[in-house]
Amino acid sequence: MSETHPAGTTPGGTMPAWLRETYGPADGVRLEQIAVPVPRPGEVVLRVHATALNAGDIRLMLGDPLLVRPVFGLRKPKHPVRGMEVAGEVVATGPAVIGAEIGETVVGELVGGGGLAAYVAVPASRLVPIPPGVSVEAAACLPVAGGTAWQALDLAGVGIGAGDDGRAAAGQRVLVIGASGGVGTFAVQLAALRGAEVWASCGERSARLVEYLGAAHTFDHRRSPLSELPAAHFDAVIDIAGGLDLRELQRLMVPGGTAVLVTGNGGHVLGPVPRMLEAFCRSIGSTRRIRPLAATPRPEVIAKLLDLTADGRITPVIEREYGFDEASDALAHLEAGHTVGKLVVRGA
Repeated sequence: MSETHPAGTTPGGTMPAWLRETYGPADGVRLEQIAVPVPRPGEVVLRVHATALNAGDIRLMLGDPLLVRPVFGLRKPKHPVRGMEVAGEVVATGPAVIGAEIGETVVGELVGGGGLAAYVAVPASRLVPIPPGVSVEAAACLPVAGGTAWQALDLAGVGIGAGDDGRAAAGQRVLVIGASGGVGTFAVQLAALRGAEVWASCGERSARLVEYLGAAHTFDHRRSPLSELPAAHFDAVIDIAGGLDLRELQRLMVPGGTAVLVTGNGGHVLGPVPRMLEAFCRSIGSTRRIRPLAATPRPEVIAKLLDLTADGRITPVIEREYGFDEASDALAHLEAGHTVGKLVVRGA
């Protein structure tokens, strides 16, 4: 049975949402009243219970790099409401929706954003039911951050082809650079869960946490350069920090190893494109490959991450939870950098 508008609202009604109509910093985000979404074919409307924030939210808010603007809005953002990871309750369904029912609590990824609002419309195909024992706050951390870490490890071959249980071969070493952020804390846990020996670069204040998550060795590459690490030591390198010499990443890997570039950092105009091109060129004819990651929404991966969370095998690291009326503060905190794990904004 379908509804044309969310339960508890009226057609043409409004809802609170945090938005920025122009590109710029978090201090320009405002709480406004906008129209309650109506689900289109294949979509459901969620009453948002929790939204987790990502570095990508900040890049889209700033419109940086300029290269993304033809896709996300040339002069102003097509999606002025931030928030790409959302957990909530299905309150309305559009035509031709399969696999989502009103009253179900689900989680998913929003391409472009929209989570910092009371309601949001989402394609039903991107949503996964939240199992018992997993909070909406924890679930909201999984789609982008957890999914990106999972896909990065897959691309690097960590645990692939090592047995039916997916565990890495004995002695496989993985280096995670930028291990204390949202993606990094998942990458450390998942790599350790796959059986790898994890080395992790993070700030000093995060070292004990990262070790607790499964890192066998921690250091800060800003204070102890990568050049101090032994050559040909790692089967995989997951680079989340960015800005590192690609020749150095190749030096660290064993023949047949793979470095995965997760970060989208780079210049203001072209962003990561020059670094991606350099990675491609350096990989030609080399047994030490460097591969940029283009993570995509993967509901089947979210489902696996939810199961691991429910079983207590991974734990989303949440630095702080904010009330809905504090969402602009959450964006400002993330924009300032140095967030450990994730920031979560509770629903309106």
